Amino acid sequence: MRQIAIYGKGGIGKSTTTQNTVAGLSEAGYKCMIVGCDPKADATRLILHKKAQATVMDMARERGTVEDLEIEEVLLTGYRGIKCAESGGPEPGVGCAGRGVITAINFLEENGAYGEDLDFVFYDVLGDVVCGGFAMPIREGKAKEIYIVTSGEMMAMYAANNISRGILKYAQSGGVRLGGLICNSRKTDKEYELISELAKKLGTQMIHFVPRDNQVQRAELRRMTVIEYSGDHPQADEYRSLAKKMAENKNLVIPTPMSMDDLEKLLMDFGILENEEQQGLGIGERKETSVFTNP
Repeated sequence: MRQIAIYGKGGIGKSTTTQNTVAGLSEAGYKCMIVGCDPKADATRLILHKKAQATVMDMARERGTVEDLEIEEVLLTGYRGIKCAESGGPEPGVGCAGRGVITAINFLEENGAYGEDLDFVFYDVLGDVVCGGFAMPIREGKAKEIYIVTSGEMMAMYAANNISRGILKYAQSGGVRLGGLICNSRKTDKEYELISELAKKLGTQMIHFVPRDNQVQRAELRRMTVIEYSGDHPQADEYRSLAKKMAENKNLVIPTPMSMDDLEKLLMDFGILENEEQQGLGIGERKETSVFTNP
């Protein structure tokens, strides 16, 4: 069983990419489970065809304690038998959302969710929050394989580089490795070339370039993956290709994160930073900290 964590900047299309990829793996005959580790609890809605499933944290609050839950209440089965769970998080403004990730994974493990028949477990993780709790899938040695969803947008690349720092932090102690970058295209200038070069600088690969297509949004409006909604559409084949590459990927590396100066130079070399600065956008403070630093 391969346990894979998908990280990426909020709003980059991480959950959509994950669900469509898992649909492709399932179609190819693999048994899969998705564990949503984002408080928005949107990591499984395309698989389950519903707005949101009950989360472990919501149910625990309702019952009083996580020990009062039944596994069937929070582990549902969707498209092609894909198992789905959502960690959820605390009430807004109260507590640490990362704790929900820890509680949910422990509950699923203790109650037999990780069956021997599973080929893949995917953790869909919010990747631009400075909180050690969100590193739990790799910090505790659950997920050994990481993929980062990014794009040619400056802040998406900044997040990818920052996430790489977090992977490096746990690579020696936990054996976690970076499997590659997934470019979820935003149709920015020289995007394919830019993310290919970013991957090279990080010591990894761009495992797939997912073109932007409105068919993704059409499928999402019906709470479906593209593979289920329109399996003969070219965009469905893109996700099948990504699923195949991921299933066959052996190129797992310890990343080599860039300094902020080098990242800015890369953006300048492609003319990106200059253009965005002219629009009043900045890359943030020059703090070379990990996204997985405990507060």
